[in-house]
Amino acid sequence: MSDFNALHVIEGLRSGVPSRAVGEYFSEARPDMLRRVSERMAAVRETGHSDGMLFTGRYGEGKTHLLNTAFSMASSSNMVVSFVSLGKETPIDKPYLLYRKLAASTYLPGAAQPGFRARLDELTSGSGLAGALLAYAAKELETDKLYYLLRALLGTQEEEERAAFLADLEGDFATGAAIKKSFRRVTGTVAKFNRSFSKVRHGMDYFRFLSHLFSLLGYGGWVLLFDEAELIGRLGKKARIRSYREMQEFLHPAAGLERTFSLFALSASYAEDVIDKKRELENVDTVCADDPESRAAARATLEAMLSAPELAPLTRGEILQVLARIREFHARAYDWEPEISPMAIYDATAGGGYLLRTRIRASIELLDQLYQYGDAGEARIAELTRESFQEDPEETPELPELDM
Repeated sequence: MSDFNALHVIEGLRSGVPSRAVGEYFSEARPDMLRRVSERMAAVRETGHSDGMLFTGRYGEGKTHLLNTAFSMASSSNMVVSFVSLGKETPIDKPYLLYRKLAASTYLPGAAQPGFRARLDELTSGSGLAGALLAYAAKELETDKLYYLLRALLGTQEEEERAAFLADLEGDFATGAAIKKSFRRVTGTVAKFNRSFSKVRHGMDYFRFLSHLFSLLGYGGWVLLFDEAELIGRLGKKARIRSYREMQEFLHPAAGLERTFSLFALSASYAEDVIDKKRELENVDTVCADDPESRAAARATLEAMLSAPELAPLTRGEILQVLARIREFHARAYDWEPEISPMAIYDATAGGGYLLRTRIRASIELLDQLYQYGDAGEARIAELTRESFQEDPEETPELPELDM
């Protein structure tokens, strides 16, 4: 009988789309990088101090696969995991938009589906957890908006209000007027924000609040996985500089996040194609001429990018391990015994190009042909296109940021 789980893995590999399942079962390759990630993740769990790192790799050589493996490692270690790909719809230069996407892609340990609303829904007024969250929201964040929202959430009996406030904590921000109205009805007093909340300026409050919530709930920490960070290179100059500045909020251990490990995957060509060719260090100095704090943060990110460890090419032995696993899963998926060794698969797919992704797909095509016809012709997989860092036209004006 065929193995559905193995079939799921094979189909994921065949499509070329990395998945958590593939990351869970194919973790033998690149042990040095995985060891480095595992050690830093463990340090976050044990010390409670946040940390962040970048790594680079060539296109198609397993960056997303490594992130998926890190996902499985974190989840099995009782850590909450969020996984997003950066880009125009998930812009790191706009934390309030990033938070919404990230909240929708947050998995509690062992959960098959994303979401943390159920844990928020368990909060009750007067509980120790609620008291600790209220104290944190009142004193430790840049604004006290979340304190008033949480008080209103815990006290309201109106289902629509409660749903709106829970949605706010997932990134669908409620208005200040709605929070004040509910707070006054619940407590009989007037909410007086210490400053007017702006989702543009104060979006990181939500990341800090969520990291504190996960810590109070007893999880080992929060792992943030950011894929395709090289897409920052396609943004306009000012948006790129803002992106570098905001990345420091996740890379710098003293930025205010609790028990949080942030891992960014970046194309190995970013240094040459963007940092060098677009003269990013000069751009930072120009754009941030009147803002030394932003200048220092952006330059720190660029320096981290330039010094980031790169995924080493797989050795012959590591490739053979991967091919052996593919052979094993193909056999389980279709309930048969391939009469071909990993070494024979290695030799037969040697002309599949330098990309690991194309070699894997060529190996599956080879096994498919053997399974269906008992013989294999030439495996043909189109060469994947190289990524581009074409910048958005600078003359296109950016839309103004609107506060709440």
